[in-house]
Amino acid sequence: MLGAAAESGWVVCGDPVDADVVVVNTCAFIASAKSESLEAIGQALALKRAGQCRAVIVAGCMAQRYARELSVELPEVDAWIGLAEPRRLPDIAARVLESPPAEPVVRVAPLPAEFGDEGSRLRITPLHYAYLRVAEGCDNRCAYCAIPLIRGPLRSKPLEMCLAEARQLAQTGCRELIVIAQDTTSYGVDLYGRRSLPMLLDQLAGVDELRWLRVLYSHPAHLDAAAVEAFAATPKLCHYVDLPIQHASDRVLERMGRGTTRQAMGDLVGRLRQRIPDVVLRTTVLVGYPGETDDDFAALLEFIHEAQFDRLGAFAYSVEEGTRAALEEPAVPEAERAARYDEVMRRQQAIAFRRTAARVGSEVEVVVDGRLDGSHVAARSYGESPDVDGMIRVSGRRLEAGEFALVRITKADGYDLEARARSKAASRRERHGPRT
Repeated sequence: MLGAAAESGWVVCGDPVDADVVVVNTCAFIASAKSESLEAIGQALALKRAGQCRAVIVAGCMAQRYARELSVELPEVDAWIGLAEPRRLPDIAARVLESPPAEPVVRVAPLPAEFGDEGSRLRITPLHYAYLRVAEGCDNRCAYCAIPLIRGPLRSKPLEMCLAEARQLAQTGCRELIVIAQDTTSYGVDLYGRRSLPMLLDQLAGVDELRWLRVLYSHPAHLDAAAVEAFAATPKLCHYVDLPIQHASDRVLERMGRGTTRQAMGDLVGRLRQRIPDVVLRTTVLVGYPGETDDDFAALLEFIHEAQFDRLGAFAYSVEEGTRAALEEPAVPEAERAARYDEVMRRQQAIAFRRTAARVGSEVEVVVDGRLDGSHVAARSYGESPDVDGMIRVSGRRLEAGEFALVRITKADGYDLEARARSKAASRRERHGPRT
């Protein structure tokens, strides 16, 4: 959307107060995301009422799924743009400015069956890292998940398109490329007849300017032996595996439609740690699923203790209309869902703090994200993904955003670390030779 707007002569503002048109790009995955999106829409409409912007446009998942209903409830929104035609943004923005419509403009079309030309991008992440979406939609049909209802079935981006976009990002300063999809481990099934993430990663590793590759959202049922080997052996690929287990009770996993078992996930965690001894494991769990008993929840807690994940995020179940889970009973009371969420996070905090403290004294390569104050910068190692994990607060010498450096960890501070810079980081090949 931003690339199309820039090509049409629009200027992207750093502050909505400075804009003629405010675009709210929404999520509608779970109840809390919908609430956050509605709050952001309300803030944008407040700017419009105060005369600080001339139009408000809502885009993204909420627009795709709920535009027709919300356009009646929120008539002050000038336009709603779904997921199928993001590059129509500049045309629609010009239209609502030139001739404010009597009724909101609603542009929600069926999603395309395959990727077409996505056009150029205008990034708002720091120059040194970027996200590469390699697939859209999902075929897993987990019982609680609305993503297939919003974004449709799996549609993989052809390998040539992924590589072209990666090269363009690298040429504009990207050094850490973060590969994303709703299920990255299913990449290529629709195009090539098999899971092709290892092939994609091998090709991306050949983009010279890239220093780190990172993969998010690896489904535990689909992280097969080839994918494990790719994580272990692909040059530049961070030893960081994001493995959303969602639960560990076989009964709940079956009701969720996750296609795996507690034993299989435990074996996978063991294989990853055996093959990649320095791997950092991140997961996500969902508590309070309909019918989740005390025994089911105890099984989840037990598995979390056994697996000792480095990072863990949790969600309390929310009813999503149109999903199979919305019809399941018995519902877990909201207060119990909240209590189980708190218990998971309390247990995981102790694990995370121990694992963070164990890193004190080690030497790691970091990339600098930005300056914190006159003597400290915010940095990350291979074990921290932007925005979702902790940071490493580095002192010792002046470092700039995007610079790689070697640091020695000196202190643990909860989820975060403190470190002192030692030197400019050599390339992995210079330090260790070729990886095998």
